[in-house]
Amino acid sequence: MAVEHSAQSSTIVDVLEKVLDKGVVIAGDITVGIADVELLTIKIRLIVASVDKAKEIGMDWWETDPYLTSKASDNNTKALEEENQRLQKRLEALEKSMEANRLQAPETNQ
Repeated sequence: MAVEHSAQSSTIVDVLEKVLDKGVVIAGDITVGIADVELLTIKIRLIVASVDKAKEIGMDWWETDPYLTSKASDNNTKALEEENQRLQKRLEALEKSMEANRLQAPETNQ
């Protein structure tokens, strides 16, 4: 009896290993409607694969999601700080340009 269980366990492990190595996609749509009027559509896409396989096919969203990794939060913060600095420089340049235009333009009294 123990031999059968051992063989079955190794078979399940083999199947799981193959599934994770190759990857499996399960897709489906759920549509809710009344009187032939579609009210809601839910698209379900499930991919079961190993991390290595997922990276191989270009799925690595968990590495940049700030809720799942602190590195993503740090990268996001740095990117926001850099963008803020660029915008501050542009704003200063625009303000200087507007001030220069205001000083050059003749004042008219109406």
